[in-house]
Amino acid sequence: MKLLHIDSSILGENSVSRQLSAEIVAQLQKKHANLEVEYLDLGTTDIPHLTQEILLGQDIEQSKLGEDLVDQYLSADLIVLGAAMYNFSISSNLKAWVDRIAIAGKTFKYTADGAVGLADKIQKVYIASSRGGIYGEKSPIDFQEAFLKQIFNFTGVTNIDVIRAEGVNLSPENRAKAVAETLDAIHKL
Repeated sequence: MKLLHIDSSILGENSVSRQLSAEIVAQLQKKHANLEVEYLDLGTTDIPHLTQEILLGQDIEQSKLGEDLVDQYLSADLIVLGAAMYNFSISSNLKAWVDRIAIAGKTFKYTADGAVGLADKIQKVYIASSRGGIYGEKSPIDFQEAFLKQIFNFTGVTNIDVIRAEGVNLSPENRAKAVAETLDAIHKL
């Protein structure tokens, strides 16, 4: 079984989402002895934002990178994504990755009845979400978790768990409490 572990925070070791995603991976490794983990750090991996040349396949190097990212995504059975909220949404580096893996004919196709996801081999996605404030599950200003769920659903992945730590920037006490509660929930996975 293959797990793709993706981190997108730019905060390095100060990142809550990285701490949570690492713990989810550790829990899954305990459950699945044969788990092969591949790691992608979007905080340090340079994935340029989509341009006309990239989209039209005119940049050979970037076309190859896009193909590699799609292959990496499609070869996974499980995905663990560490995603912090940045200005009510996802980081720009995570958006650059999304733009590279949401490819017609590869991860989805259009039919007469609408789009159909092609990444249905992926059994489950775990999103380790961190937020500086408190937004709740259905906040009208949450463009982070809703967007990520939509992208995964669009590509054919419907089994998605969001593990969330909120209020981590309100105070050191709130951060410690949110992280502890979220780690406890992860240990119960």
